[in-house]
Amino acid sequence: MSAGKLLRLRMDVPVIMLLIHLTYTEIRALVASSGVEGEDRCPLGQFPCGNLSDCLPQALQCNGHKDCPNGADERRCGDNVGWADLFGPTLQNASPVDQYFLNECFLQEYPESCDCIRTDVECVEVNLQDVPALSPNVTWLSLRSNDIRVLSDFVFSEYSALQRLFLQNNSLQFISTHAFSSLHKLKRLFLSENLISSLSPGVFKDLHQLEWLILDHNPLTSLSQDTFIGLKSLVYLSMVDASLQQLPHPSFCEHMPALDWLDLEGNQIQTLNFSILKTCSKLEVLLLMENRIRRVPENTFQSLWKLAELNLSSNRIKELPKNTFKSLSKSLLKLYFQKFQYCSYAPHVRSCKPNTDGISSFEDLLANIVLRVSVWVMAFITCFGNLLVIGMRSLIRAENNLHAACIKVLCCADCLMGVYLFFVGVFDVKFRGQYNRNALLWMESVECRTIGFLAMLSSEVSVLLLTYLTLEKFLVIVFPFSNLRPGKLQTGVVLASIWLLGFIIAAVPLMNEDVFGNYYGRNGVCFPLHSDRQEKPTAKGYSTGIFLGLNVVAFLVIVFSYSSMFFSIYKTGINATDLRSRLHRDVAVANRFFFIVFSDALCWIPIFLVKILSLLKVEIPGTISSWVVIFILPINSALNPILYTLTTSFFREQVELLLCRWQRRHLLKKDRKSLTSSTIFMETARATCYQQPAYLQRVSLTVADPRYA
Repeated sequence: MSAGKLLRLRMDVPVIMLLIHLTYTEIRALVASSGVEGEDRCPLGQFPCGNLSDCLPQALQCNGHKDCPNGADERRCGDNVGWADLFGPTLQNASPVDQYFLNECFLQEYPESCDCIRTDVECVEVNLQDVPALSPNVTWLSLRSNDIRVLSDFVFSEYSALQRLFLQNNSLQFISTHAFSSLHKLKRLFLSENLISSLSPGVFKDLHQLEWLILDHNPLTSLSQDTFIGLKSLVYLSMVDASLQQLPHPSFCEHMPALDWLDLEGNQIQTLNFSILKTCSKLEVLLLMENRIRRVPENTFQSLWKLAELNLSSNRIKELPKNTFKSLSKSLLKLYFQKFQYCSYAPHVRSCKPNTDGISSFEDLLANIVLRVSVWVMAFITCFGNLLVIGMRSLIRAENNLHAACIKVLCCADCLMGVYLFFVGVFDVKFRGQYNRNALLWMESVECRTIGFLAMLSSEVSVLLLTYLTLEKFLVIVFPFSNLRPGKLQTGVVLASIWLLGFIIAAVPLMNEDVFGNYYGRNGVCFPLHSDRQEKPTAKGYSTGIFLGLNVVAFLVIVFSYSSMFFSIYKTGINATDLRSRLHRDVAVANRFFFIVFSDALCWIPIFLVKILSLLKVEIPGTISSWVVIFILPINSALNPILYTLTTSFFREQVELLLCRWQRRHLLKKDRKSLTSSTIFMETARATCYQQPAYLQRVSLTVADPRYA
């Protein structure tokens, strides 16, 4: 070997040794900085396949099989961390002489079936049943994917120089108390994917330099609080899918004072409290996703003053106090939940996922531009249409005063839905860009509860009024010669009763917060449609009774009544002499009935389905909830003025009459100079404007009279 090459090698050795001895924190920072782009590209719980656009579930990473097309999922999987991985590309480009020198084995003894490079031995998938005999100077040993079942006492005692030991994917069932004795320099220990059901107290007591301990995918149902004695340098502990039902307490971290990263994903932990985590003050990352946690007491994380990342997603949390993360306001940077609304409990966190519930986002009350524009459009259409009908019906002579009064009351109720949407738009503008800082205060505010109350009042009064109007038409059409038509007093009593009942329905959840919780503050738009795990049982039962009880019954009554009315109209028209006239009239009535029923179905059926799916705990995309609240819920309120007023024959004729009179007066003022022409015009206008309307020219009142359609 030339002197130049030896000199270059001697200069490279310190660099290589420096990188080999990188601390865990430095490696984590290096990996994090190199993987930011991939993390942003893939959703939570998945990892990128190198530079490819493919994303795979986290469980497929480092599982011993190449799931990525380029094999990126099996790179840097623990036993590859070090100079061989960091300098892989450099070594591939090295000259044959350099390559030979670097690949030389410095061990005098190792199995022939294994590979040796310098002081590193790799015995992967060679059907080993015991730990093989090796030279004492071995520093790196991989025994992955073999059939080793027992680690007896002092089995590694001769390998005191060992720094990394990989035993994953064996059949390990028992580890003796002194199995790892004398491994004072060991820094990485991988025991994942074995059959270890218990660990003896003090089994790791000699591993004073151990930094990483991986126990993933073992049936560890419980652990002793003395299991981790001696691990004073441990910074990374992973027990993913280890079947843990609880953590050892009250001093879980007492023997691991340097513990920085704790991964407990995919276990069966049900309880968290301050006593379990009080000694884990150095933790920066705590991963608890996919457990069975139901309750998180307020002071649980009080001692974790350095915690920067916390993942509680995919749990069964039913109780989460609002001040749970108050003590972490300065340190916490990343927070993960199952539901977006919990992000409001930590308004100062830099990144909280999920980023949206489909309605609101971390920044805005309404998540996207479509919702922001649509809420104003729907508010304008609903308010303008209903106010127009109220004004026009107040000016125009009504053919049926009681029916006209009912329609105006219906418009008043529907107009409240427009007011509700208007205020949602106003508060969206108010909180633009900083919603998460105000989300909790907003959802608990009097304003949120008030507009939620208005939306519920509008919805239920509208439902009840539509049902009453349908029953009124049903009695008139199906029983035209009966005396079942309500009078003025009865109509007034019914309308007052409907408003009183609607008020009670909307107000009951506000009367007792201990029973109903924050009934209207479950989301940013303050409407209690979607059920979640934190909802009080009483509130869930109440909303189910309203949306799937009262409203379903009302919808079925409307469908049945209109079907009976159309059948009665068709049957009555059979004896008509003018077939063409009868068919035209039947088609017109059928179209009107169809659009009335169709608009009701378009509004209510999606609401029924969303409520049923939420009760069945089916995961509903948040965007569906936003469409239901902003678009579908106000459909009836926006269409009722058109269906019940603007398209009726009587209303159109009255509008034409008003326009005719206005035109006549306008022309009279303009043409007063000519008496003759004015007289002729007055006679013509009188003949036109005061001509008997078409509906009065009918010989008899038929069941198809437009005033009842």
